[in-house]
Amino acid sequence: METTADFTIHLLSNEHATQAVDLILPIQQVEFKVAVTLDDQPDLLDIDGYYNQPDGGFWGAFKEGELIGTIGLLNVGHATGVIRKMFVRSDLRGNPPGIAQRLMQSLLDHSRNHGITDLYLGTVDKMKAAHRFYERNGFRRIAGQALPA
Repeated sequence: METTADFTIHLLSNEHATQAVDLILPIQQVEFKVAVTLDDQPDLLDIDGYYNQPDGGFWGAFKEGELIGTIGLLNVGHATGVIRKMFVRSDLRGNPPGIAQRLMQSLLDHSRNHGITDLYLGTVDKMKAAHRFYERNGFRRIAGQALPA
């Protein structure tokens, strides 16, 4: 577990599923108007089964006991991981407090410590701030056909 002055970050499990759904779905559906439902995202209800597998993980940022941010890592083998479910409550985005950056750093540290050298992620076009965030963290855009099988 990592602690800063205002929030803590630690691995999530199935016991946090309701909190994850309550954070993520409104951001997707209301804020960004993405047509996605809980049925489309079974990983949110089975964090252990999807993320907490060898060398993967699902981290959460908590402030005063409330889940305020998430990031997930799927280990897909061959030293490759996929970043999923990177979300921070809208009123807490930015720097400070740097919640997204600390979540990303936790995932990057974990990846490095577990031999994951290649990371991929996808995001929707509407999330322009997310694109800038990922680019600041060294990610670059690639065409879908350039993705590994």
